[in-house]
Order: sequence, then structure tokens, then C-alpha cells
Amino acid sequence: MTAAEISRIAGVTRATVSNWRRRHDDFPAPSAGTESSPLYDLPAVQAWLRSRGHTSAASPTEELRTALRLLGPGSGVAARLFPLVAAVSPRTPEELAELTALPDDQLIVQAEKTAGELPAAVPEAEPVRYGPGDAGAVRALLTCVREAGAQAAVDVLAERELDEGAASGVYQTPEGLALLMARLLPAGASRVLDPACGSGTLLAAAARQGARELFGQDSLPVQGRRTAVRLLLAAPEAGTAIRVGDSLRADAFPDVTVDAVLCNPPFGDRDWGHDELAYDPRWAYGLPPRFESELAWVQHALAHLEPGGHAVMLLPPALAFRSSGRRVRAELIRGGALRAVVSLPARAAYPLHIGLQIWVFQRPEPGGTDRTTVLFVDGEGEQREGVPGTASATGTATAGAGTRGGSRPRRSGSSSSAAASAPSSSASAASLDWAGLTDRVLGQWAAFTTAPDTYADEPGVARAVPLVDLLDDVVDVTPARHVRATAADIDPAALARRVDDLHGQLAEQVAALATASASGGWLPSGDSAREWRTATVSDLARGGALTVLRAATPGTRGSKGSGAPTVDRPVLAARDISAGNPPSGTAVDLHADAAQPVAAGDVLVRAVAAGGNAATMTRVADNRDAGSLLGQHIHLLRPDPARLDPWFLAGFLGAEDNIASASTGSTQVHITPGRLRVPLLPLEEQRRYGEAFRRVYELRAAVRRTADLAADTAATLTTGLTAGVLLPPDAPDASDTPDAPHASDARDSRSA
Repeated sequence: MTAAEISRIAGVTRATVSNWRRRHDDFPAPSAGTESSPLYDLPAVQAWLRSRGHTSAASPTEELRTALRLLGPGSGVAARLFPLVAAVSPRTPEELAELTALPDDQLIVQAEKTAGELPAAVPEAEPVRYGPGDAGAVRALLTCVREAGAQAAVDVLAERELDEGAASGVYQTPEGLALLMARLLPAGASRVLDPACGSGTLLAAAARQGARELFGQDSLPVQGRRTAVRLLLAAPEAGTAIRVGDSLRADAFPDVTVDAVLCNPPFGDRDWGHDELAYDPRWAYGLPPRFESELAWVQHALAHLEPGGHAVMLLPPALAFRSSGRRVRAELIRGGALRAVVSLPARAAYPLHIGLQIWVFQRPEPGGTDRTTVLFVDGEGEQREGVPGTASATGTATAGAGTRGGSRPRRSGSSSSAAASAPSSSASAASLDWAGLTDRVLGQWAAFTTAPDTYADEPGVARAVPLVDLLDDVVDVTPARHVRATAADIDPAALARRVDDLHGQLAEQVAALATASASGGWLPSGDSAREWRTATVSDLARGGALTVLRAATPGTRGSKGSGAPTVDRPVLAARDISAGNPPSGTAVDLHADAAQPVAAGDVLVRAVAAGGNAATMTRVADNRDAGSLLGQHIHLLRPDPARLDPWFLAGFLGAEDNIASASTGSTQVHITPGRLRVPLLPLEEQRRYGEAFRRVYELRAAVRRTADLAADTAATLTTGLTAGVLLPPDAPDASDTPDAPHASDARDSRSA
């Protein structure tokens, strides 16, 4: 390991490590590397740190990454560790601690014996054999399972294998999206297939909704192993069959039909087998064009369904209108297979810059009822402001809204379910209101499926469009094209009342902003900036000045069982920290340590954030947050109020330089809380700084609310004027405006 890695696990600076090397004769000598870039033995460094009373500041997942990296590429230990994760996951933290404490030779023996119990459950796993050199990785794995959860350990192992295999284009399906797709299936769906299963996110979501037989296939062996272990953790009582291979070319389940298919297939794959599969019987709706691999996946899914079975698939928006796929789209509509298309906001899943779509299919039943309409739901509407039937900038419904529910190339066969950068995609999607989006979509879908013939459209939100209206020369099934509100859908009086209400709110918010931005009392520190001694969060935690609860990721310890967790209290989500909102999360956002409620005065730090915006990385919990449950991707710091002021702590922790020095990544920032530094100041001085940071926070919140209301007001006015439902106000009399030129002056000027 390098000196930089030592500083990371010890929670100190590089300069401190250099000082240790010079001042302490017993500091481990380099075991490899060069004079300018020495490398050190990890166990020796850890032993030295323990002898000095330094507990590791690195997260358990980071320590596991380090241990795997030290074994070098090609060791294959990550593949062999998958069965061990599944085998030890039922053990208690105390049992795992006892196993971790064994000497290396005994640890290896026990690990082999334990992992050997489950090799058949993990496809293409290496034989369960561990050598003496694997002891460090085994010990780090057990620690990660004990402290961060089994799923976190699985993700690190998969990350290592994907890195070594140079796999690209493998992304994670966010938990909220996976749950939404699973909930679009009928309640009785028991047998579910994902032919591009990736890490198994969608199959795990199906198990949470009651599925008991789970089938999955992926072209990458690491993803097959990942899915198998995820399902053993999330749904141990379900029957699972996970295979490795290309589903289109070498279907592992050719004779299997299921109640439902969930799939996020590869996009833009030009090598999917167009020529060799030209006469495949699966193409009941027409041969998929060479550059429309997604339509091959759609028909593969339909071929595996029982009559009446449903398929829910995440697909790129271009599939809805590309001319090359027009004939197959027309046949899917004409045959009654396409039931619904739902557009999603950008950032819902990779690629983050475009809004993907959920397509819902149903295999026609012989002699079944003819389907006459297709449902379109505009989930992107929540991002557009001011149009009746859509959501406002603050997430509230605008006037006229209904009450129902309130291209990327990727490796063939590898689903978008989790990749090496899994936290990144999860964090980007975390800013979406998944609860609101899910209610919006499921409400419309339930109303449509219950009574499709009497379904009432909601302009700007959802429409049921007759098949004959879709079968034109284009066969465009883009939701926004079909659900947009027209002038006939808007109530002029309701929109005028909405505008008056927005103007009133905006006036109040502008006054609040003026108050928050009032200057006064800000004095220079002197001729130069102040200097002070600092301590890391790890140092403060060791001294008892605060306690730290690390962030958790989806699927970690405590998530076992197929049923979705139920909560009777609000969940504080990571997005609430940035937005300054009260708790808005649901069970999907729940932290692994669900027993840890938030208390007023806790300091909340986002564990992952896009773009490195440090200004929104920290917040102090208030009375609105008290008693709520902690969400994923949040570090909770609970200071001793007799020693640390919460706002002082939050302000300095959120400083841009502090975040940068304690984080990894550039586009996506991952925070290691133990490395954040805080000045050592008397409590009274802390409180002065704390009050200043609180004022800055209120100013930022006022700016955000004002901007949201201004955008909402402007968009609503524009919609009303352009739709012809609002009249411009009377122009003020020019003579009443002293600085305005008189009309005759303007005429004289033109004449001149």
C-alpha cells in the first residue's frame, strides 16, 4: 500500500505519515516500490497503527478494496469470496468478530469450510480454496460484512472483478426505479425472469413484491455471481436459477415460461445476432432491425411469458420514434402487446442526461378481450413547472392536476443493475422524488387496468390513446407527445387563481430573502486569515466529543427477507439535506441501521454527491427531523453539546476544501467522514461561528425557495398566455410614467 493509502485508513494527512516514517524507528519499512514511491505491507501498517491507538478511519468497504488491490490483478480471490459472503451473512456480529480474530492459518481453514457450504448456489464460482496470502482479504471481507452488511461486501467484490475484466457500460438500476418496475407487475406474479439480470436489483425487487421463483441470466460471470448472492441475501426462501451466457444467442431457459419479465437490457448493441437469428421463432412481431437490439429483447421477453403475463422493461426514448423500428412497434400495438409507456425524468438511471422510458407489455391471451387503447404517463412532467396537470418546482401539484397517485452502448447481456460505480448512479437518482413518482405512475396504471374503457384522462399527466390514433406513418409512442395539455384542457379561472396565489407566495418569499440577505456584523479578521489547530472527526470521536454513524447503501445488513420493510415514521433521505426539506423518504431510502432515529442537533453529512457541491453536503437536524429514521448515503454525527456546537461543526465540515480533502472522485464525490477536519476552538467561540453558519444556511434556503417560486410563476404565466387562457394585464398609462417617452415624441423621432 502507498503512503496515501496509509493516510486514508489512518485518517491523517500525507505529511503526518511522512513524519511517522522519520520520527519512529519502529514504523514498518517499505516492502516494495521505489525510494520515491515506497510500498508498505498492509498487515504490518495496521499492526503498527493499532499499537499506537489509531483505529482505522477508512470505511469497511474501503478497507476491503485496499485488501483486494494489494493482492494484485489476476489473483481471482474476489470470485472465490462470493460464496463466503452468502455463507457468513446469517451469522451474528459477535460470531463474525470471533471468526475475524482467528490467526491466519485457522482463519483460512474456517473460511474454506464455511464457503464450501454454498458453491453450487453461485454460478461459475471458482473452487473454494484460499491460500495464506488471502488471509488479509478474508479478514477485511468479514469485517465489511459485520459493519457494512453483506450486500456492501458483494458490491466491492463485483467492482474488483469488473475492474480487472475491463468491463464497461455496466450500470446500476436505482432501488427506487427497480421497485417501481416491480410494482407495475400484477400482484400474483410468482415466477419472474430477468434475461439481463446484472446484479439482480430487479429480481430482488420482484422478491420483495412476493415472487417466489426467480430466473436470471447475464453474459458476465461476475454479474451472475453477484445476482445469485444478492438473492440469497434478499430472498433466502425463494427458488432461484441464475445462469451465465448471452440470452439472445444462448437462452439458458428455452422451455421456461413465467408470469412476468423484468428487464433493463443493453442499449445500442449492434452485435446482438441479427444475421444468425434472422429466422428465430421469437420474432412474432417482425424481425428486429439490425440497429434496434432493444426490440429483440422485447420479443425475447414476450416469448417467455405465459398468455396474459406481463413484461416491464426500461428502454431508451429513441425506441419510441425511430423510423427503423416503426413496423415492429406497429405490430406490437396492433397485436395488443403494448399496454403502457411511461417517461421518466432525466437522472432516473444511466445515461443520466436523458429521460428513459418504462414500457409495459402483456402477452395476448387466445380468445381474450381485444385491447383498444394504450396508456401514456408523463413522469417527466414533475420536472416541468407551471403547466396544469404537472408538478410545481416544489413538488406540489398545480391547479388542474388530478388526484390519482399524486442511448448508451452496453455489453450484450449485462443489465444496468449495479456496477463498479454503483454508488454514483444511486446518488444521482437519490435526488429524485421516487415516492411521488411511484404514486403518480402506479395511480394511473391501477385506474387504467381496473377499467380501461372508462379511464378518465388527466391532461398533462396521462392519457389512454386509441390504437387507431397510434397507427399512423410514424407510430410515435413518446408519452409527452400524447399527454400534453391543450388549451381546451385548461380552466382559465383556475389558472388565474393559481397565478394570483403564486404572486402572493413570491412576494412573501422575496421579503424573506431580503431579511436573510441583510448585511451587518461581518468584520475582517485582521491583516491576514486566522490560523488554528484542527482535529479530524476520527480524533474527536476517539475523544468522545461526538459519535459517528457511517452511511449505508441499499441491500446491506437488515434487509433480509422478501417483504419490503415497513416504517411507521418518516425517513430522512439524502436529497432532503441538499434541498433543506423535512424528511421525505420511504422504506426504499431506509438506512441499514433502521433503529437509529435522528435527533435535533445531529449533524448530517451526505456520503455521496454529484458535482462536488460542498454547499449542500451538510445540515443540522431540527425539530422537523427529530424522530425520523436515517436514510441511505448519509453520515450522522452526534456531537456532545457540552463540547461541540452543531452549526459550528456543520459549517466547517461542509467547507469546500474540507470536502475535497476527505473525498474521492471528481464527478461523484464520496466522503470519508473520519478525515474531515474541525478547528479546535472554545465553546463560546464555536457558538459565534455556529450562529454565522446558521444565517448562511438560511440565506441559501431563501434563495432556493425564491428561485423555485419565480420559475414556477414565470412558467405558469407563459403557459396561460400562449394557450390563450390568460389575457395580458392592462398596460399602464404612458403619461403616468415620468421616464417613459411620449407617443408623439416617438413619432417625431421616427419622422426625424
